[in-house]
Parts: sequence; C-alpha cells; structure tokens
Amino acid sequence: MTDLSKYRNIGIFAHVDAGKTTTTERILKLTGKIHKIGEVHDGESTTDFMEQEAERGITIQSAAVSCFWNDHRFNVIDTPGHVDFTVEVYRSLKVLDGGVGVFCGSGGVEPQSETNWRYANESEVARIIFVNKLDRMGADFLRVVKQTKDVLAANPLVMVLPIGIEDEFSGVVDLLTRKAWVWDESGEAENYKIEDVPADMVELVEEYREMLIETAVEQDDDLMESYMEGEEPSMEDIKRCIRTGTRTMAFFPTYCGSAFKNKGMQLLLDAVVDYLPNPVEVDPQPLTDEEGNETGEHAIVAIDEPFKALAFKIMDDRFGALTFVRIYSGKINKGDTILNSFTGKTERVGRMVEMQADERNELDYAQAGDIIAIVGMKNVQTGHTLCDIKNPCTLEAMVFPEPVISIAVAPKDKGGSEKMGIAIGKMIAEDPSFRVETDEDSGETILKGMGELHLDIKVDILKRTYGVDLIVGEPQVAYRETITKEIEDSYTHKKQSGGSGQFGKIDYVIRPGEQNTGFTFSSKVVGGNVPKEFWPAVEKGFASMMDTGTVAGFPVLDVELELTDGAFHAVDSSAIAFEIAAKGAFRQSMPKAGAQLLEPIMNVDVFSPDDNVGDVIGDLNRRRGMIKDQMAGVTGVRIKADVPLSEMFGYIGSLRTMTSGRGQFSMEFAHYAPCPNSVAEKVIAEVKEREAKK
Repeated sequence: MTDLSKYRNIGIFAHVDAGKTTTTERILKLTGKIHKIGEVHDGESTTDFMEQEAERGITIQSAAVSCFWNDHRFNVIDTPGHVDFTVEVYRSLKVLDGGVGVFCGSGGVEPQSETNWRYANESEVARIIFVNKLDRMGADFLRVVKQTKDVLAANPLVMVLPIGIEDEFSGVVDLLTRKAWVWDESGEAENYKIEDVPADMVELVEEYREMLIETAVEQDDDLMESYMEGEEPSMEDIKRCIRTGTRTMAFFPTYCGSAFKNKGMQLLLDAVVDYLPNPVEVDPQPLTDEEGNETGEHAIVAIDEPFKALAFKIMDDRFGALTFVRIYSGKINKGDTILNSFTGKTERVGRMVEMQADERNELDYAQAGDIIAIVGMKNVQTGHTLCDIKNPCTLEAMVFPEPVISIAVAPKDKGGSEKMGIAIGKMIAEDPSFRVETDEDSGETILKGMGELHLDIKVDILKRTYGVDLIVGEPQVAYRETITKEIEDSYTHKKQSGGSGQFGKIDYVIRPGEQNTGFTFSSKVVGGNVPKEFWPAVEKGFASMMDTGTVAGFPVLDVELELTDGAFHAVDSSAIAFEIAAKGAFRQSMPKAGAQLLEPIMNVDVFSPDDNVGDVIGDLNRRRGMIKDQMAGVTGVRIKADVPLSEMFGYIGSLRTMTSGRGQFSMEFAHYAPCPNSVAEKVIAEVKEREAKK
C-alpha cells in the first residue's frame, strides 16, 4: 500500500505564454523522468504532443504526467492558457488537490491567469505562486507580487527573493534558511552552490523574513503569542503554519526563478512537498443524487473505502480511447468490473496505464489518490462517476460553459459525410465544450465552440487527424415568425372537373397565442355545418403550414385558430377538401393578421475589468442590447444583458480588443422577440437573394 501523505496531485496553470509547459518540462527533468529537455519553441516539449500544439507553441489539451521528488509522488497536469480552452483548466482543477500558478516576470498578472485564478478559487484549490522568466527584459518580481494582491485580491507570501534581475539574474535567497542558491551559466539545474546572503541584500532579506514569519504564525494563536514576546518559532513550526495557511488559502507561498534557465526549480518542488495538501487533507468531494443535488455525504479519500472515481477527460489516440480517471477512494485491479452510475451500465477494466504525457506504463493496480488512464471504455464521458457495483454513488458532476460561437460546415466530397460523422462523434466525447447539431431549417451541420481559435483547431483536427476536408460557411441565425392581431376570415375551396368535385368552406378567427404554445386549434361549430369528422383535417392542414411563414419562410410560433362556422357538400366534401381549405386559409389570413419576424434574444453575461466597463456597456447598447444587471466583483464587473444573436457574431474579438484580452463572456438562448423593421427588411432581402440563387 502506498502512503497517501506522499501523494501530490498538482496542476500548472497560467496565462498563455507565461511558461507553464516549460516549467512542467523542468519538473520532469529534475525528477529524472526525461533526460533531454524538449523546448516549446522548437515544438518538442513532452506534454505538447498534438501536431497543432507543436506548431502553434500553445497547449490545447491538458496532459497528465507522473514523477517522483524526495520520495513523494507527483501527478502533474499541464493545462492550456488560451481562453478558448479554459474548459481544460476547469476540468483539471476539478480533480486536483493543489496547483502552481505561473506568472510571467515581465508580463505580470495577465488576463487568462485572472480567469484561471477565478476558476481555482471556485474549485477551492490550494496554490503556490511561481513568478517565471525573471531573466527576461523588464522582469520585476516585487511588481508581480504587488499585482497578485491588486488584481487577483490574493495574499502572496514571499518565500524567496531574486538575486539580480534580467541578464544579471543568478539565483534566489531562501528567506526561511537565510541561504542563497546561486546557479552558474551552464543552464544545468544541478550546477548550483548554497552560499551566504549577498551583503547588499541582508537588510531586504531580514525585512521580508519578518513579514513571512508574522503572516505564518497568525495560523497558530499560541505561536503568535510567544512570537510577540520575542521568541522565534522553530523551522518545523513555521513550516507547519505555512502549510495550514496554504491549505485554507489564507495566503499563497510565492517563489520565483527562470524555468528556461533552470534556476529556482528545486525550491519550487520542495514547496510542493512542504506546503501543498495531499489527497487526504483536501475537503472530500460532495456526493449528489441523480438530479445533481448534494446529498450531504462525501467521498472520503481512503484506500479501505468502496471504489469511487471521476472520469475527467476522454482522449482518442493511436492506441484507442483513453479515459482519464481520478480515484477518490478504494482501489481498482486490472480485470475488475465497475459501475458507471450515470448510465447504470457496468464496464470491465481491461488495461490501466500511468501516463507520461503520450508515453504509458501498464498498471495492474491503482488506488485512492491516483490519476490514471483506463483504455477502451465504451460508454464513459467526461464528468461520469465510476464506482463499486455494490455501492453506487454520484460525485459532483462537472458543469461546462455553453458554446458561444457556431459555424456551418459541409464535407467537400460526397464520401466525407460518414467519415465526418464518426470523427465529430469522437471529438465531442473528448471535449464537452464542443457541440454539434444539424440545422433543421437549412440541413447544414453546425459546429459550436468556445471561440474562433477553438473551432479553427477543430476544423484543423478534422482535416489532419481524420482526413475530412470541410467547406466552412457563415453561421445563420434561426429567425421565427408570428402574428400580432386577431382577425375573422372565411375561405372556400371549390373544385369541379367532371365527376365528383371538392368542396370545403370554413369561417374562422385567427389570433396571436400565448408565448411558447406553438399552434392551438379549437372549434365552436354547432349544428353540423362542418361535420365533426372534418375538424382534424382543418387542424392538420393549418398545422402543416406552420413550418413556413409568409414573411420570409421561417417557422411560425404561437398562433390560435378557432373554427366558428362553414359549409359542406354531401357529395363533394371530404377530409382532403377541408385540409386544402385550411392551407389556403393560412396563406390568405397570415399577412392580414400582421405577420412579423421574430429574432432570437440571448442572455449575455460579460465579465469586464473595472477600467473598461463604460466601453463594454456602450458596445452592448450599440448591438441593441438591454442591460439588465451589473455586479461588482473583486477583479471586475459582471454585466448581464439581453442581446439579439445576430449582433453577437465576432463579439469575442471586440470584447478582447476593448479589454486587452481580459474580458470574457458566455451566452445562452433566452427567448424570441420582434425584429425592428430595419432588421426585418434586411433579413427578408437576404432570404430572397438566397432563393434567387437556388
């Protein structure tokens, strides 16, 4: 049995380009997992193994790696920094016990690090801060520390101070031991000396050391009292207090260095061991019922409890489908049968592997605290709970943001349709923020995602990985039609052409219906002027026309038809005659009843930094948005508004420009509302133009 106190499940997250992947590479090198370091800018890093990642120098998927440091086992997840892939960060945070937030020494707290920090706060993940790239021009450790206070409202606990800066950066001073770690220029992590603090830094080191101890002892009243009386606590006591404060997120131990130059990494790894929680110390995951409501029970992290695990990522690669699983309690052996509590089906564990990025080691056994991948599971999706057959349970599910942008695609050649269907099916299983649907109105396949880059990469993966070439079109808005006033009308269908003819006369009232009722039919006919057996034919005829309105051919919503009177002929009347009469009545009466175009209105939720709120609100107003609510938060303002979907295309680009990339938004469908005349005229003209082309 492995000692769970020796486990650390950590994630590395930050803004795009702050050096997360390079930091992960250094951790692997130091822990002896790789012998040659692969650089991101050469497209050769261990964890960025997708073609698209190597080319663009960005991380798209989170990658899991296991390694060892000072007889502690690290499960490290390197997450993406780009806003379009925040879902990867979110789902990784969900299964981690601690994290390392990497910030650029010159760029400081950048927008995406803000978002990831917010996610980590929501997931209550303890973190260490690592200020990277101190060898860069313009790097300033203390400025970044101040930014973490001001922008993230975090409480950084400075643990080291840099020796020199930019080109002169040579090492760090460990404040607790008052020792300087100095590296030579070879770039090798192991080439360092431990020396006394440089003479010109002694005062600064003492000042920061005092602040460090004062903050740490606040976690223990007895220690604080004796410290106030002039007694310095022991090293063990200080470390214990820092560990407690880190776990409760009272503060965040803050380190610095240069991952690229291999300086400062050992202290960061020691800090992960010393201060980040092991699986047993983290608040256990809440269990929920089938509806997703918490039951009050928790998944206690222990090896002797029944098996409980969460599938947090699905990946399809050359070896087959991999399901990444975080085991919360119990143990699992190769060949075991486990229950997927979401589907109610059992799955047999054929092969289990421990991941080293895209390398894998076969396992026969795994236990609470492990992050492993299971090969070849059939019906498991992201967020599903896997558990012991005799003890079914559901762990708190993951909630993913709704996609905000969509494009229409079609395969370039006829044979591509089936290939595209299979490929998209696999991609949806891998990425819960990627959706697909078929537009019933146009028959097009619509891909939906978190941003333009997200969809761009999906189209690229379809082309390269699955060999499906696509024609990518403009997205279409799904308009609707309705009527605005009540009218009484009459319609007669009469056809005589030798033999028996067709006859059906209906008198009716047509009026706007209640919202979301679609089409409703009633009859007030008395005395048999329209026999009862023909009423369903009238209803069917009218209902069949609701798919194509008279304004621009869009489906019609919320219309009531009341049959008041009519006439029939003993020989010539039939169900078909009354059905045709109802269709004619629809065409005749809809324009008279004030038919109008409706457009989809979206609930838009925008996060903006304080400085840009005016610009963001002004822009939403220009997009015909109605501002409903504003909520001030620590790092900015959330603005809620109702905005027509047609005005929201390309919004993410405008928002990022206005807010220097720090703004974010999500939107979901709210309701349909009448189109202003100017918009309706434009839409009708476009529809006519498309019809003419056909």
